[in-house]
Amino acid sequence: MRKSTHLTVSSAAAVLAFCAFTALGTVPTTGATARPAAAGRPVTAAGPDSPELPLTRSATSTEIAPGVTGTSLVVGRTNTADAWTVQVNQPLTDGGPYDRATAALGPKARADRLAAALRAKGYAPRVEEIRTPAYADRPAGTLGWTVRVGRYADRPAAATVLAGLTRAGFAGENRYTAQDGTDPEALQRVFVLRVDFKQFTGRVDSDFGPSVDAPEHLTDLVTSTRALAGINAQWSADSGAPLGLYVKDGRLLSTATQGRGGVRMARGGRELDVDTYTTRIAVSAGGATREIDGINRIPGEIWNCGGVGGDQPTEHPQQDFKCTDDSELVRFTSDWTTPPTGAGAEVVLDRDDRVTAVNRTRGAKPPAGGSTIQGIGEGAQWLIGHARTGARLGITQRVLDGAGHDVPLTPDTTILQVGPTLVRDGLVSVNAVGDGIIREGIDQTHTYNWVVRGNPRSMVGVDDQGRLLLVVVDGRQVGWSSGLSITGGAELMKSLGAREALNLDGGGSSVMVTTGSGIVNRPSDTTGQRSLSNVLLVRPNAAGR
Repeated sequence: MRKSTHLTVSSAAAVLAFCAFTALGTVPTTGATARPAAAGRPVTAAGPDSPELPLTRSATSTEIAPGVTGTSLVVGRTNTADAWTVQVNQPLTDGGPYDRATAALGPKARADRLAAALRAKGYAPRVEEIRTPAYADRPAGTLGWTVRVGRYADRPAAATVLAGLTRAGFAGENRYTAQDGTDPEALQRVFVLRVDFKQFTGRVDSDFGPSVDAPEHLTDLVTSTRALAGINAQWSADSGAPLGLYVKDGRLLSTATQGRGGVRMARGGRELDVDTYTTRIAVSAGGATREIDGINRIPGEIWNCGGVGGDQPTEHPQQDFKCTDDSELVRFTSDWTTPPTGAGAEVVLDRDDRVTAVNRTRGAKPPAGGSTIQGIGEGAQWLIGHARTGARLGITQRVLDGAGHDVPLTPDTTILQVGPTLVRDGLVSVNAVGDGIIREGIDQTHTYNWVVRGNPRSMVGVDDQGRLLLVVVDGRQVGWSSGLSITGGAELMKSLGAREALNLDGGGSSVMVTTGSGIVNRPSDTTGQRSLSNVLLVRPNAAGR
């Protein structure tokens, strides 16, 4: 049964009404368990640097199933002061060449030197300070200084100026100022799935395509699983496999980005907890024990960093950055269909972890119910020196929460590690440093582009009544939706009544699908929806696949 309502409003009362709509009600005995308040957790209330939820222009709600409501909102407005401009890139070092510069921002002195060079070529640049708000683990402050030229009515005009700058020996790109992430009233399209377990008898959990290394469109997954709705979940590596801790139906399918935020769900989504997670995996053979560095990923490549065992250049989480390690052990479960090939060694294990083969090259397919362990560098030498055909290996796997406690991996447990955390105990709480969204080093281009500027966002949360919130915000589309900064996403989830909330993969991956409407948002990639490593699904049945 579907029921649709449409309302048009033009004042802040609409925002309050919608927030009240999501917050009213009594705590259900069968609802999701909101995380109890924890003493000493770092949180920040909304401050003067934090954007506010802008005015709601319209909202349309549809009952997808009893207890499952989809709402589409248009909030904010276009601003006639917004314009296209040219961002002129800065070199990463003093005296570096301008024509190959890649940094969007830098120290004030370097930005001033670039501005002087532009003036010498007849341009009229402006130097703008880029600030970050206070995060839970980092005070407010200056991220850097960016250099821009001109304000233009359309992109072709800005592109013409950029072409001239390129010929003059500079590098840069076009920007639209509404996507700077600084305007709390910028135009946004927001899509909310709310699941009320007082009425909904199904479940919310995660799923993936035919294998963990075979991404699939959300529309296909919703259709093949007969789900009611779904949104994207984790980001993926070039191989298509998920990045960060992934537990499905109690099975550990990917190891943690150590210490990064994640969401744990149990009882079909009726329990939801946002926390930080680490994993500890080890293998024992021939009287020796060695750490297993990862599960279901390319050996030697640690995307988002946060690994173990001497990864370079850091073992701290670093969003969208690839660390490396030339000596690793990586386990592949039978959920991965095409393991990587190459030099090194591997062991093939049956479902009882008994060695059926020891190979001096890599690439064997894991047997049904079994696994392989690939080694490179010293890891390969360890396998050759200790694993013996017919012997049973001892493999231990532990998932630890932020307090260091073991997390039971029951058959109904789902864990998705993405991040950063957005809301804890009802307060905006972005762990920017701990979740690795503030880059180490001098180049803060990624921090500026991914954290500060407006982007499409996907988020998951739970409110005080135990209702699950799955949220997608469109972005990067002039005249349609500007997108939100990370703090803007946190403020939105708080305003929607979330007590706990976590950021999911965003950008061109942000997509929401319902059975009746198909794709309800407008993904930012010109090619349409992306193939996804895994997703969150709202299913009508009580049991997963």
